[in-house]
Amino acid sequence: MLKTKLPSNIKLRNIRKTYLIYMIAMIFLGLASRKYSYALPFFLAENAGDALWAMMVYFGFRFLLVRTPISLCIMFSLLFSFGIEFSQMYQANWINHIRSNWLGALALGKGFLTADLIRYTVGILLAALWDHLFFKNHLSSN
Repeated sequence: MLKTKLPSNIKLRNIRKTYLIYMIAMIFLGLASRKYSYALPFFLAENAGDALWAMMVYFGFRFLLVRTPISLCIMFSLLFSFGIEFSQMYQANWINHIRSNWLGALALGKGFLTADLIRYTVGILLAALWDHLFFKNHLSSN
């Protein structure tokens, strides 16, 4: 269902720009969801940041692998996101030192949470659905 072939007349550069814009948007939305969590409904404040992070990961894979089917990018995104989450079980001093600064904590997280796996999955699937709908609508308008 989520496989999309790109016609030859769409330039890869423009598609990559779109994914880059999506990645940047997810970063800004994710940071905003953390900074302004007090203004969000509790459910969004608790879950949006991780889902948006996973969406950014998905769009990053789409940026790098434009010709790859959406289903493979979903798999790569899940493997990457889950890998990062499971790596949080490893608590050596050197990696905890990286996690102790703001950027390290955003990229690597601080502690393993099973709920994050669900948040990542939902975020990646929402991004893939958006991706699929974007190309479906884009192709139908040409």
